[in-house]
Amino acid sequence: MDCNVGATEEGDMTHYIVVHYSEIGLKGRNRRFFERQLQRNIHERLAGLDVAGVDRLPGRLLARLGTEADVTAAVERLRTVPGIAYFAPAYGAPKDVEAIKEAVVDRLTGRSYRSFKIATRRADKSFPLTSPQINAEVGGHVQAVTGWAVDLKAPEMVIHIELLFKETFFYFERFEGVGGLPVGVSGTVGLLLSGGIDSPVAGYYALKRGCNVVPIHFHSSPFGDWQGAEDKVRRLVAALRPYGVSGRYYVVPIGEIQRQIVAQAPAPPRVLLYRRLMVRIAEALTHRQEGLALVTGESLGQVASQTLESLSAVQVVATMPVLRPLIGLDKQEIVTQAQAIGTYGISIEAGDDCCQFLMPRQVVTRPTVAEVEAAEAHLDVGQMVTDGLAAAQLEEVE
Repeated sequence: MDCNVGATEEGDMTHYIVVHYSEIGLKGRNRRFFERQLQRNIHERLAGLDVAGVDRLPGRLLARLGTEADVTAAVERLRTVPGIAYFAPAYGAPKDVEAIKEAVVDRLTGRSYRSFKIATRRADKSFPLTSPQINAEVGGHVQAVTGWAVDLKAPEMVIHIELLFKETFFYFERFEGVGGLPVGVSGTVGLLLSGGIDSPVAGYYALKRGCNVVPIHFHSSPFGDWQGAEDKVRRLVAALRPYGVSGRYYVVPIGEIQRQIVAQAPAPPRVLLYRRLMVRIAEALTHRQEGLALVTGESLGQVASQTLESLSAVQVVATMPVLRPLIGLDKQEIVTQAQAIGTYGISIEAGDDCCQFLMPRQVVTRPTVAEVEAAEAHLDVGQMVTDGLAAAQLEEVE
């Protein structure tokens, strides 16, 4: 990227970041609602970077940069904002083809490429030249000044021009965004966040579908290395903060409750009893945040507790939807996504997961709901949930 982008001098053109969305464009009469939420999210994400404002324009948003704007930092922040398909640091130009030609060539000073093409998007159809004509006019001028070859199939550089009703922009490179929907348009969910690989990725996908995500972490305190597990989760929440996850998260110690389950219930369905307990507690905590659903990192068939029978045995205790964004992904797909969002390195560090505490030697893989309910019948589940909620603490990551 041009390292001079954003550094303006008196009389120089104002600089911008043009933001494009994809899925939001399909929302019809509701599109304004989604645009406004994305506008707010971008404004919050760019806070402190000398951004004069974020405007809604036809089919796109525009961040107007001040003279002290750190464009490199802005690019890194916008990479993690759900709802953005792609974005580009851009320059403004008068709405005149001769002025556009001169502005583009002026900004190409110091660059060297062997081939290029012009790609124009003309929102204002009343402009006297069509997009192909603008491409030809500007391309001919660039070629005459630089000597670069025109290559419409595989150019080394693409010069983008966006001609709107009141403003014109051009830029030389663009960056991919997260895509999806803006965080905040789909309501609040509680994320059952362990220290493993899967659940942070599930949280990322929930964010990408526009959910406010409140993490909920269960640990085995006072047994095992629960402090290490809690530290991992804190860092996982911090890693997901740029994508929009809530900085407030719950930690729930259930080691004593697990020990009660071991003493009073048969071993094979024990993991499912843990999970049923966690779903009940997580639901109550999610209700506190006015949430409407739970999100888990389960992937069908990945482990014994994630067969259809096991999932059903846990699902029945839920009174709100349980969303499983990873249900059809294999482990390598999940690992690849964890690496991409920056959680994988944290997740693979050593640390005790609460479901690994007091694990039975044999785990049931094809249970019926009746069998699990029979195993749970000797437990005072209501008191266990009450105890778990009483011990839950709301932590915060800046």
